[in-house]
Amino acid sequence: MDIGGINPVILVASLMVAAVPIMLAALGELVVEKSGVLNLGVEGMMIVGAICGFIAAVGTQSPVAGFAAGAAGGAVLSLVFAFLTQVMLANQVATGLALTLFGLGLSSLMGQGYNGIKPPVTAKVPFGPLAEIPVLGPIVFGHDWMVYASIALVACVWWVLRATRLGLIIRAVGESHEAAHALGYKVNRIRLGCIAFGGAMAGLGGAYVSLVRVPQWVDGITAGAGWIALAIVVFASWRPWRVLIGAYLFGGISVLQLNLQAAGSGIPVEYLSMSPYLVTIVVLVIMSSGRGRASLNAPASLGQNFHAAR
Repeated sequence: MDIGGINPVILVASLMVAAVPIMLAALGELVVEKSGVLNLGVEGMMIVGAICGFIAAVGTQSPVAGFAAGAAGGAVLSLVFAFLTQVMLANQVATGLALTLFGLGLSSLMGQGYNGIKPPVTAKVPFGPLAEIPVLGPIVFGHDWMVYASIALVACVWWVLRATRLGLIIRAVGESHEAAHALGYKVNRIRLGCIAFGGAMAGLGGAYVSLVRVPQWVDGITAGAGWIALAIVVFASWRPWRVLIGAYLFGGISVLQLNLQAAGSGIPVEYLSMSPYLVTIVVLVIMSSGRGRASLNAPASLGQNFHAAR
């Protein structure tokens, strides 16, 4: 049944796919910020992951190799950020913005000659008869393995942060790096690991964009997804399960505006195209105003560099 020319089953199924890149990137950034580091270079890491994954997948004809290369590309770029902020004690905000600009330029350089090439297809998980169930089948059982892996990663990060010693240490470092250092924890090493994880997740999300979401390479393919991921972390109040909800919300907005355009909606195309980013700005303004309850959940040491010699 179509509603206003839009099939709700296809809409929800597309929403789950659209949410994967920003969910992965936001989940990685959540772990980074939980350790007290603010990395605004998510967009740069995503697009480098997108081109690294695309090149590897095309070269090997293996989507798995592409996803692995995308994660590695994002992680390597994040280590540049880690060196500058954790070793050289550079300003985290300025370094993150520079990382995004660097990533955009590097991906454009690496992507020369790959325009118009199609990557290998990432197959759907064969659920058999389950995929034939009316309504539920296409929505839940009609996706590739990365859709399910992203949800599993949300559960894994939630469990680690909530129920393990490692999660307790990460949260302690994010709340008070001085106190954590006094207890004998290696603050910079812990943050380094979190930054690398965040970069890998952003790169994985970028690889999903170029291999599945938009199976081709074009400059600027991530189209601001990294900035949306940053907004989702704040929107989610630094809680993993809320990242899942936020990713589906923003993914749904993106998919809906595309479907409305295809259905010939009377709303001007320009308004529809800018709607996901408009919502992102509104969320950031509300949450950063300090008046919302969610703003109280930010790690106390977020954005503050630590020097062991102090």
